[in-house]
Amino acid sequence: MSADPDPFITKDPPVRVPLTLEKVLAAAAMAALCLITLGNVIARYLTNYSFAFTEEFSIALMVVVTLLGAGIATAADRQIRIVFFTSLLPRAGEKIAEVIASLATIAMFGLLVWLGARLVWDEYRFEVTSPGLGEPQWIYTAALPLLSLAVIARAIGHLVRTLRAKRRPSHDGVEPL
Repeated sequence: MSADPDPFITKDPPVRVPLTLEKVLAAAAMAALCLITLGNVIARYLTNYSFAFTEEFSIALMVVVTLLGAGIATAADRQIRIVFFTSLLPRAGEKIAEVIASLATIAMFGLLVWLGARLVWDEYRFEVTSPGLGEPQWIYTAALPLLSLAVIARAIGHLVRTLRAKRRPSHDGVEPL
């Protein structure tokens, strides 16, 4: 006998490109982050010395996890929103608010792509190296514009699904007062 499924856990919406890749990459990045941090803590405990270079990897992995999570949340329609106000709107107003939010997401991550690409180019051009290992810094920074492009693709998919939707989307089962 199995327990009843949790009513607050929702399945991923039907998307053309499955979320599996992002979820696997996010899980791998989180696992690597945990192992790196654990190794640093054990080394510091046993030797009284910290591996300073692990901070570089940790920060890069945190950026990767954040952007992968943003893509997953956008595709699954689980991004942060103010449901209370939009649920008070009529159907057309709610859809307009959802479209505006999707366009704002696309614009914001488009800005991250542009500025991130410029930063990567500057770090490459001026041969900026990381402080701990002396590796080229642009290798770490390249994740920002690349994963921001993935979030834009997910936001465009969400926008298309929103424009095609014929019924009111359920946002965590919140009902207007």
